[in-house]
Amino acid sequence: MNQNSRERILARIRSAVADAPEAPEPPRAYRTRHTPDDPDAVLDLLHENLADYRAHVHRTDPAGLPGLVARLLDGRGARTVAVPDGLPSAWLAAARVERVPDTGLAPGVLDTVDAVVTGCALAVAETGTIVLDGGPGQGRRVLTLVPDLHVCVVREDQVVASVPLALPRLDPRRPLTWISGPSATSDIELDRVEGVHGPRTLEVVLVRGAS
Repeated sequence: MNQNSRERILARIRSAVADAPEAPEPPRAYRTRHTPDDPDAVLDLLHENLADYRAHVHRTDPAGLPGLVARLLDGRGARTVAVPDGLPSAWLAAARVERVPDTGLAPGVLDTVDAVVTGCALAVAETGTIVLDGGPGQGRRVLTLVPDLHVCVVREDQVVASVPLALPRLDPRRPLTWISGPSATSDIELDRVEGVHGPRTLEVVLVRGAS
């Protein structure tokens, strides 16, 4: 379809709905969550669902975060780490790695980096999903797609129970990436292969008492 055809069709649609009444309000109030209003239960549910998607989940407090990140990187043999703009320097303070700032690194360069450490915009407990929006400490989408290991830090105050509670906290104009476990795909025989479209390993650190 060429541009003129597209514009003609859109013009006809606009003309057809020009006098249409406003959409009615929902006939009833929909539930926005299916879990108790208990922060501990919500955090436990996120942990359970992330693990079900084969992410590796860890818990700590702000004081223990640098040491835990260092152990995770060392345990995976990571020696070079991509660092998005705005990542708190304290998170990597204990890690014995080469820090590679993201200054527009090309995919070929990122492919030589062992890992990336990021924060997130929020996490959804009921779906076991982490959402990135390219904000401070998260970086460009390619930064979390090319390196084989992604260590993602999730603060307790970033965890919501459900998608309906998550959406009002997100800016739809930002580049949203929804992550449920490490990258994986299956063939017709349901043989699972990880690391095809993104990181083979996802390490998630849930931080209690952080804001």
